[in-house]
Formats: sequence, structure tokens, C-alpha cells
Amino acid sequence: MKYISTRGKGVAQSFEQVLLTGLAPDGGLYVPAELPRFSEAQIKSWQFLSYPDLALQIITPFIGDEIDKEVLRRIIDESYAEFDNPEVAPLVQLGAGEWVLELFHGPTLAFKDFALQVLGRLLDHVLIRNKQRVVILGATSGDTGSAALEGCRHSDRVDIFILHPHNRVSDVQRKQMTTVPGDNVYNLAVNGNFDDCQRLVKAAFADQSFLPAGLQLVAVNSINWARIMMQIVYYFHAALKLNGLTTTVSFSVPTGNFGDVYAGYLAKQMGLPVDRLIVATNQNDILHRFISSNDYSVTDLTHTYSPSMDILVSSNFERYLFDLFGRDGAALNDFMQRFGKESLHVTDEQWQQVRAEFDSASVDDDTTCKVIADVFHSTGLLLDPHTAVGVEAARTCQQSSKTKVPVITLATAHPAKFGAAITAAGLDTPRLPPHLQDLFEREERYTVIENQLSAVTQFVQGHVSK
Repeated sequence: MKYISTRGKGVAQSFEQVLLTGLAPDGGLYVPAELPRFSEAQIKSWQFLSYPDLALQIITPFIGDEIDKEVLRRIIDESYAEFDNPEVAPLVQLGAGEWVLELFHGPTLAFKDFALQVLGRLLDHVLIRNKQRVVILGATSGDTGSAALEGCRHSDRVDIFILHPHNRVSDVQRKQMTTVPGDNVYNLAVNGNFDDCQRLVKAAFADQSFLPAGLQLVAVNSINWARIMMQIVYYFHAALKLNGLTTTVSFSVPTGNFGDVYAGYLAKQMGLPVDRLIVATNQNDILHRFISSNDYSVTDLTHTYSPSMDILVSSNFERYLFDLFGRDGAALNDFMQRFGKESLHVTDEQWQQVRAEFDSASVDDDTTCKVIADVFHSTGLLLDPHTAVGVEAARTCQQSSKTKVPVITLATAHPAKFGAAITAAGLDTPRLPPHLQDLFEREERYTVIENQLSAVTQFVQGHVSK
């Protein structure tokens, strides 16, 4: 399997090469040169596989023979052994034709664990084999940071620097990051929003001359292809668990950066019978505006009860646009260069293609809290605010849908991570799971920095292992 840049320049890369990089040299994101495709019969034959065994079937074509299959099997098994539910991603019914896929049973209580537990171990394997040391640099809107730190902190071949927006993540999200032990772990609270953090990370990747000789940056954000690859698996898992592929299924995906729903788009391209992919956004609705009215433009950021989706620039959307533009890197590059400077539109033919793949809805905070309360009182199930956005978007889109197929909403985080939203819904603050009961007693370690690239590069320079 080879990987190419969405901007169309440079030579094709191997899986190991894209694992150990972030952005392509031309500023694009890496995507497979071609996707593996599975027949319906092949997918159905996987119905009773365990989650780790299913993951091995799906990701092996993306890796090929670059990692020995038994080593890969061990990495996957170890990654999901720490999840607190034997099904790894259990499927729970809300009502008629309405389901929730619980993706918060990993060590940091968020869907990011599905990819980052594996990514950390993949990196460790490759770095040990290559006798190499790297610097991990990432940005988080709340959940990626703790999942990345948990997945990578055990490696003695990395230094980890995670940027988060100062005072703009939940208390639990912050504490999960800033209490992680380790001499190789650094949390940087940026005086800005998530988009600022993401911009700083991309700028650092574009010019790595600030690093000591022999070191390079590695991405843990979903710009790293391995993140997307691992998220494809739970779409297959959910559809097989639901009905063994006897009918098509739709998915509602709470998303800000488009990475999670892009994985669902790839699952469909690979042969999974998906009817609709519903893009669920909060009031920061650039994706909803594009899908519903062909308007791809930046507006002001709104701080919401679902902070992991408080994002204005959806990095992974570029990967989808690459396909929409017929994999024309030059056309995509021109489009992205104009982004942020003007309101962008695609052709009517392209927009109709988007509408054929996706539905979308935007959900405000009041509605989010109402859904949390209503679902709890009617089913006893407590949703986090991001999942509540997904449930409401699913219901909204189903009302206007001509096809009535089952809808699975991805439950992206544990409700205990977002106590403010739960209490605003009129419910009691949820308790943290046993392994995090003492979270607020743990010592925090983080540094507040200015929203400047020089502040990031100087901090990294002063703290990397020489």
C-alpha cells in the first residue's frame, strides 16, 4: 500500500513513512493511493469475530507486510485489552430503529482511545526497530490529548508535547491530560482556541528546523493516517453487530474535525452497506453549512457544552474534498489556499455528490441539554453532550429521509467528562469510573504559553531529550 498527498506533489510513501510524519511536504494530508475493497460475503463472514480480530482483518491491507502479522496481532490485542467492556464497542438500543455505539470504554473515556492505543504501540514498535527517537506534537480540543498521552507515554523513545486551548476544555478533560506522569510528557495551554492550536502544530510541521539534529515531529492528531485507519473498524463492527448486514444502516457522527465521519465514508467506499452518513455539529457549523447550502466559510467561534466540536477549520475535510475534486491535487490546493479569505462553494454537480453521501444538522446548547434529559428520563441512558448532538441530528435527518433504515449514533465520550452539560440538563453530576475517582486529587503539570509559533518552538527546544 502506498500513500499520496492530497495536494498532489511529492512521491508516494509507505505506511511506516506516513506513520512517522504528519503533513506531507506540500502541506497536504496523506491518503491511500487506492482503497482495499471487501465483498458483502467477505464482510458477513466476519460477523462473529472479536473486535481485535475484526480490526486485524480490516487494517492489514493498509499496512501490508511492513509489520509482521503476528506483531500486528499482538499490538491490537494489547491495545484493546484495557477497555472495560468485553465487546470493546457495545451497541445499545435507544428506541425503534435508533441505536448508540458506545466508544468510551477505553482508558481515557473517549473514542480517541480506539486509534491512539494502537498508534502508540505502532510507533514504539517502529522506533525500537529503527533505533530512532522522535518528538510527538499534537493539538487537542479536549479528548485527543489525554488519549495520546496515555497511548504514547510508556515509550522511552518519544517526547510528547500536547497543545490545548487554555480554559476552553472541560475540567475533567484538562485534568486527564495534565496529571499524566512521565518525564517525557508536556502539556501546553495556549491562550487561544483549538483552531489556533491546530494552526501552530501545522506551522511547526511545515518548518522543523527548530529541532535538534536527528529528530523529527510525529503527529498524533487525525492528520496522522493511522488514526483514521483504526476508526474505520468500528463502523464495520457496529453494522455487523446490529443485524449482520441484513439491511443497510445509517450513522450519525458528532464531529468537528471531520476525521471520525471521514472514517465512515471510507468504510462505505470499502464495501460496507451504509445508507447515510449524518454529520452532527454544534453551533460551530461550518460542515453543516457546506453540506446543507454549499457554503464553506469561516464564522466566529462559539463556546458550547460540547467543546470537542468547538472547531472552525475541519482539517480532515481536505481528505474528502480530494475525492470530491476527482483527486486533482492542484484544484484542491487552489481551493484550500482561498479558504478563510472568501466564502467558498463547489460546483452544483459536486454539491449534489456531497448531498448523495451526507446529511447534516446543527444543534444548539439548549436542545443538547433537552436531549440529555429526555433520553435519560425515557431510557435511563446518560449521554454526553456530543452524543446528544448526534442523537438529535439523527432524529432531525430521519424525519426528512425517504429511506427509513436503522441509525447508529456514535457515542464519542463518557458523560462524566462533561459534568457542566449534565447539570445544565437538570441531572446529577455523573461519577467518574473507578480508575479516575481520584482524578481531582492528582497533581497537575502544564505551562500556559502565548498564541505564537515561537512560543511553541522555544518550549520544545528547551525540553526535548538531547
